[in-house]
Amino acid sequence: MKTGAPCCVLLLLIVTVSRGENWAQFRGLTGQGHSSETGLPLRWSGTDNVAWKTELPGESWSSPIVWDDHVFVTTATDQGASCRVLALDRTSGAILWNREVFRQQPGHKEGRNTYASSTPATDGQRVYACFGDGSFAAVDFAGDVVWINRDYPFYSQHGLASSLLLYRGLLIMARDGSSDGADKTLGWQRPWDQAHILALDAQTGQERWKARRGLSRISHGMPNVWEHDGTVQLVSEAGDVVQGFDLERGARLWSSQVIGEGKVPSTVLGDGLVFTAGGWGGSESIKAFRLGGRGDLGTTNLVWEQPKGMPKIPSLLHVKPHLFAVTDGGIATCLRAATGDIVWQKRLGGNFSASPVAAEGRMYVISDEGETTVLEAGPEFKVLATNPLDEKVQASFAIAHGQIFVRTERHLYALGE
Repeated sequence: MKTGAPCCVLLLLIVTVSRGENWAQFRGLTGQGHSSETGLPLRWSGTDNVAWKTELPGESWSSPIVWDDHVFVTTATDQGASCRVLALDRTSGAILWNREVFRQQPGHKEGRNTYASSTPATDGQRVYACFGDGSFAAVDFAGDVVWINRDYPFYSQHGLASSLLLYRGLLIMARDGSSDGADKTLGWQRPWDQAHILALDAQTGQERWKARRGLSRISHGMPNVWEHDGTVQLVSEAGDVVQGFDLERGARLWSSQVIGEGKVPSTVLGDGLVFTAGGWGGSESIKAFRLGGRGDLGTTNLVWEQPKGMPKIPSLLHVKPHLFAVTDGGIATCLRAATGDIVWQKRLGGNFSASPVAAEGRMYVISDEGETTVLEAGPEFKVLATNPLDEKVQASFAIAHGQIFVRTERHLYALGE
């Protein structure tokens, strides 16, 4: 198969002719947490409205992805040493194969992280995965390993948690780690110049480009793609910066200042803006920056800043004309995306790590305790349902083919008919 635009065209063709919408990477095809699926379940429990429930081996907080009749997850077994990709039958939940792609030496991580936290991605032909030591693997739909790339070892005081972005034959990943030397604060609490974004050729696993950030600090979010008037940019946030890059060569086009390290939320775009949140040791707030500038912009393209309701782990959700946020401590906020003004702010209760998703005019958000709150994604705070699973959850939803897929600490659920 050729790489580049023909691969993208094939991907879009397969999506069009499949029976429903696929969920090919973290937060769906657009990376924004949106689904156009209809007929999704509104209510469920651990036993009600469950199409199937399958026990998963190992420990992992990567999210599931879905392509037609396949559901893919990653995991790490043997105390994190065995890196594995699993395929399940979407209709029955049966495990089709469970492939060890390589073994790693488990390194340092935080307690909430795992050695398989990066959500994989698929183009309908292969599944692409990355694990805690920074190594990549591509596996075909039969479970055979196509290529492995172990040329980019990774270290972070938090471990590796950023997810893979697949776009036009490029496998893209932000590498915002920190120093494994004697001074562990370098790149974590003190800025350094070693963070970068890596783009591999999805067909071969070889490097296409490496984009340098300049001075920045530790981060965990997935980049996103901004398409506007025929131009395409990669937009990515790290500690202290949000930046735009040329997708062909990886050249840094612009950089804005967003002080704070340890950022987890992934980049969210909408109406010519990039919305940022998260971090420690900075001006902790939600911010919106105008896209389209060039050079070192500082804060000259800052449109608005809202200090209330900032999430440190869950990503934001843009449902025009609103921006939604859920804090780690369960405060849900609806803002006007154009201005940052608060429309409503309510306490949901519980603790939150997973990122919210939107479908059918609803917002689905699941707590660490496994309870999903379904809200109306609009200017009035309206709870449509609360659905307990009574299992620990930190992975985000996948929505595909009329079902909602939820990974808990030990199981994968398919909810709905």
